[in-house]
Amino acid sequence: MSSSLEQRTVDAVRRLGLARPRDLTRLGLRREYVQRLTERGALVRVARGLYAVPDAEISSHRSLVEVACAAPAATVCLLSALRFHELTTQAPPEVWIALDVHAWRPRRTPFPVRTVYFSGAALTAGVEVHKIDGVPVRIYSAAKTVADCFKYRNKIGTEVAVEALKDYLKKYRRGADALWRFAKICRVANVMRPYLEAAG
Repeated sequence: MSSSLEQRTVDAVRRLGLARPRDLTRLGLRREYVQRLTERGALVRVARGLYAVPDAEISSHRSLVEVACAAPAATVCLLSALRFHELTTQAPPEVWIALDVHAWRPRRTPFPVRTVYFSGAALTAGVEVHKIDGVPVRIYSAAKTVADCFKYRNKIGTEVAVEALKDYLKKYRRGADALWRFAKICRVANVMRPYLEAAG
């Protein structure tokens, strides 16, 4: 392998943040370069099928990045999205993801995942794309996440949903309209109303 191809491969991985061999193939680089560069220490394997440069900065949200690479159609939700938006102090042991009701759950992910299934507007509304470690990660907005917490209060606990609502209203003082919009989309407006009125 020529040193110019080696450098192009390392530069591509650095630019992408995390790379899968197929990402490099799309850029015209061969998969076997990844193996050779890993053996030489120019790249490191951070998870099955995911590579980075050894000196890459690692954010506190690396688990979200790795799951996003393994399941690009998934959207980070519930406790993981709360953590990302700094609306909880809990650190969930798994990454919570939302998928379309017709989608298959990803078989291989570098971290344990909890999957919930959404459809229609509950799936598509409030999706934001954040660049973390150079990788685009789909995450529900803070307001959508709070509404989802009320919808899934039996899975995560009502106290978590109420605490998230209080933290959201402290952080986003003018965010009540967005909360109402997502509460209607998630069909939890009646459930959230007393908590919103008490907080207001």
